[in-house]
Amino acid sequence: MSIDEISRTIKAEAFRLGFSAVGFAEAAPVEAYVADGYRRWIAEGRQGEMAYLENNLDKRLDPTLLMPSARSIISLALNYYPRRRLSSSQYQFAYYAYGKDYHDVIKMKLQELVEHINQSVQLDSAPTFKLCVDTVPILERYWAVKAGLGWIGKNTNLIIPHAGSFFFLAEIITDLELSYNTPLPSHCGKCTRCIEACPQHALSPYSLDAGKCLSYLTIEHRGEWDTNVSDSTPYIYGCDCCQLACPYNNHATPTVIPELEPSEAFLGMRPSDWHNLSVEQYRTLFKGSAVKRAKYDGLLRNINSKKSSEQ
Repeated sequence: MSIDEISRTIKAEAFRLGFSAVGFAEAAPVEAYVADGYRRWIAEGRQGEMAYLENNLDKRLDPTLLMPSARSIISLALNYYPRRRLSSSQYQFAYYAYGKDYHDVIKMKLQELVEHINQSVQLDSAPTFKLCVDTVPILERYWAVKAGLGWIGKNTNLIIPHAGSFFFLAEIITDLELSYNTPLPSHCGKCTRCIEACPQHALSPYSLDAGKCLSYLTIEHRGEWDTNVSDSTPYIYGCDCCQLACPYNNHATPTVIPELEPSEAFLGMRPSDWHNLSVEQYRTLFKGSAVKRAKYDGLLRNINSKKSSEQ
């Protein structure tokens, strides 16, 4: 099979599996200005307490260190925009946390994609793959841009043309040579709606101070908050304010992946239910969910902060 034929085969199967976008980039160290910018971001402490972002820095900035035989990076995007959403009278969760844990959902799809490639692509030797689902040290948004999926917006999220930013990203590093895509230019223009919408003032154009971000504070931060947390939003897990303000998300369409849709029990939760949430209810409600990242005590802290502000 030719390089173009292999590339078309991979794209067709990725779309069949439910991915909304797929592209290919040549595996290589990231560009110097990106590497310098990331090192500076870490040095300034804008990663908050997320020490894992400082680990494996050499590999994060050069995927060929993750796989020495790497020739290509397959970048994929999976839509998680929910068909049914919590009402405005309810406490809010970031949309990505509505359904089952995306790590499990995406990893299964990546495994299916690799199996299809192995069965469909006839080569002298079997190709090698490394699956990357969030926990592997790789600059996901950078490679999505290099693979032509979209551009990085002023809110630091990847924006896909005519689709928006409510997407999970994943990568497959491989020793296959593929037909590489061309990066897209930014189309944010003079718009600053995302920056203005951030309740914690954590954004500046194309840069995020994670330590101030409401998503970080309600999910990653452990213990009590040592900074002022805005009472202006109803979020108790994560935050979508900057994404909801983005005009490109006016084009968002509901996910076709049933595992990412919310349960009836979740959609039925009222503020009073959250205030009386027991450990057993928490475990039942969020079995197999990414919400467990915050743990019960963390979610309870977030809930209690809303209760205090309402009194």
